[in-house]
Amino acid sequence: MRLEENLIELYHEIEERRYHVGRSICFITDIPVKREIFAADFRDRVVHHLLCNYVGPLFERTFITDSYSCRKGMGTHFGIGRLEHHIRSCSNNFSRQCFLLKLDIRGYFMNINRRKLYDIIAERLMRFATRKVHADETWGQLLDYDLILYLIREIVFNDPTKNCQIRGNRNQWVGLPPSKSLFHTPDGCGLPIGNLTSQLFSNVYLSKLDDFVKRTLRVKHYGRYVDDFFIVGTDRAKLMQLVPVIRNFLKEELGLMLHPDKIYLQEVTKGVNFLGANIKPYRRYLVNKTKRRINRQMRSAVYRPSRLMVATVNSYLGYMRHLNCQNYIRKLVERNQWLLERGRFTPYYKKFIPFKKPADPSSDPMM
Repeated sequence: MRLEENLIELYHEIEERRYHVGRSICFITDIPVKREIFAADFRDRVVHHLLCNYVGPLFERTFITDSYSCRKGMGTHFGIGRLEHHIRSCSNNFSRQCFLLKLDIRGYFMNINRRKLYDIIAERLMRFATRKVHADETWGQLLDYDLILYLIREIVFNDPTKNCQIRGNRNQWVGLPPSKSLFHTPDGCGLPIGNLTSQLFSNVYLSKLDDFVKRTLRVKHYGRYVDDFFIVGTDRAKLMQLVPVIRNFLKEELGLMLHPDKIYLQEVTKGVNFLGANIKPYRRYLVNKTKRRINRQMRSAVYRPSRLMVATVNSYLGYMRHLNCQNYIRKLVERNQWLLERGRFTPYYKKFIPFKKPADPSSDPMM
């Protein structure tokens, strides 16, 4: 009701440097895995969008092509396609043996050092200040650097655990590893999962790793989605030799640790899992974990309101359209006959269209 007034007041707070991050809402989600989420207040989310839209084009120029998360047109399907490209290129279209090394960072968001993050962001901004955006304008002239650094300081150094509002029962935190909770992070570390700025800043933070792997180690076939990254090569021994090098770099430069239980080395023709897909020569399938989640969600969708049920079904159909899983979709529909009672599918199960409800004569104002 007071949207315009609130926006004007927020504008004056930012302009006069009186803006401070407000109270967050903390809760636990179990889908797809148990995570601790800190949701920013609505007015803070407005500021997050302002900042990301303002500085996003600059940081986009600092990212490598094979950094896939939270970038326009470069999501999970793009990442899966890029991994297939690297495998085909390295194996000469599967004519020679090659291997995939997949690594993961332990408790990534919870162990981001906020001071190091701010220094990396400031260094990137200053490096681009004199570079030209257009023929007669530099980034320093186009962007208000004082405003950017002010907002970044407020967001990066804010501790969301202070005065947060907890939704749900405390027992929901049982079973959540301490390494995945902001309540147990070292001092000065941790970004809240759930904020738009956290996604952008996490890419900026690990862009140092991207540059190290691509430019210092000279690795050609490399890609990263948030904290999951892979290297494709033809020599198994050389791939394993990269592990301690990357581990030392993460520890010394970024204060991060490789997850010791998530180091995978796989011959690519046997199938490799990445971003919910099992990639094999010339085809890609759903991983079993994703199938179980879809089966569970479809069983519960029958009890949801029609609009949410349709959105759930079409969301999964849209995802599976990029994979070779027509037989799985057909069996999924056969197990959930209630779908055919509520609507129909377009050819090849590309979309679910609900039946229109008959008009209620009692609601006709002319009756």
